[in-house]
Amino acid sequence: MHGHSYRLEVTIAGPLHRDGPARGMVEDFDALEALVRGEALDALDHHTLNETLENPTCEEIVLWIWRRLEPRLPALEELVLWETRDACAVLRRSDVSSSQ
Repeated sequence: MHGHSYRLEVTIAGPLHRDGPARGMVEDFDALEALVRGEALDALDHHTLNETLENPTCEEIVLWIWRRLEPRLPALEELVLWETRDACAVLRRSDVSSSQ
């Protein structure tokens, strides 16, 4: 058993909102952070990953995160999960679409 200090990059794409609280933005960063935290990070942070995923490789973790975020974040385009400073798994919308 060992641990990592993962870092997650979330990329979204879409038109700028023309009104409302996210005016001039694709998505408000605070709202995006709250969504990512609530839908994925809180379930993983400081937990034993083997209790959530059968095989918690970086690739499996990023796919699990994608499946949790995508229904609530249709603008999601890419996730990059850094396991170390030099090693990461990248998942793009085109990767997920072609595998379904």
